[in-house]
Amino acid sequence: MKNVKGIILDVDGVIVGEKIGFNSPNPHIDVIEKLKEIRNGGIPISLCTAKPHFSINKIINDACLDNYHIADGGSVIINPINNTIVKKHVIDKQDVKHILDMCLSNNIYTEIYTVDNYFIQKDQMCDITQKHIHILQDNPVIVENLSEESLKHEVTKIMPIALDENDQIRVTKLFEETNTGLTLSWGIHPVANPLKFGIITAPGISKKQGAIEISKNMGVPLENILAVGDSTSDWQFIDLCGYGAAMGNASDKLKQLVTTKEENHFYIGEDVDKNGIIEILEYFNNK
Repeated sequence: MKNVKGIILDVDGVIVGEKIGFNSPNPHIDVIEKLKEIRNGGIPISLCTAKPHFSINKIINDACLDNYHIADGGSVIINPINNTIVKKHVIDKQDVKHILDMCLSNNIYTEIYTVDNYFIQKDQMCDITQKHIHILQDNPVIVENLSEESLKHEVTKIMPIALDENDQIRVTKLFEETNTGLTLSWGIHPVANPLKFGIITAPGISKKQGAIEISKNMGVPLENILAVGDSTSDWQFIDLCGYGAAMGNASDKLKQLVTTKEENHFYIGEDVDKNGIIEILEYFNNK
């Protein structure tokens, strides 16, 4: 890769798909080998996800991605291989409690995250819990009262989970009415549709801010970074980077946005379930 000196990859829908045992809960071995090849060639690859770092540790270790990664939607910048945290954005405890009281009183399934754990309230355990255990590859800490438990921890992310698009609208409206100033974005996972995963972080914290931090820590200018995603919300960090790509399974809106980059600086690849990330990486390797 002549001009691409660093890579930022979204995880779900980009290297992890919906074919359990093929590319879920972890990427296909061919994808892992391609990532390892590029990283061994001297180009840092940062994963960028709303997941906590412990859910992507296997990918990072298998592909030898010994550099910093964006976890919890930008709240945590960490190298899990040597357990070095460069940034940890903690949400104010009273804001956490305010959001939790709102979510729980409105029957919104909600989880809270610290750097190394995630928590749910016992009476909310349901099918969503099991789906998320598969996605995160870790079990939650189960507590009697999530709001009270939150006061004991440094919370980096709150995750309300909406049942579908209509419920997402409801949850967003309720969140906006809290006037906390926190940041809310949304994500999806291929194996959990139609669920929508809310990502509530400290004010101004997002994957976009995470990409800026990664650029600084890589020592690679944003104009020399390739960013790849699958959802429209991924444009917030792809837009910052000199090179951008969208998966074949990406939203039509993201595909349209990616093509606004200059010639030879964008690409639309195959679907995640066809290991389309390999095609994307090989395209930019030849540029």
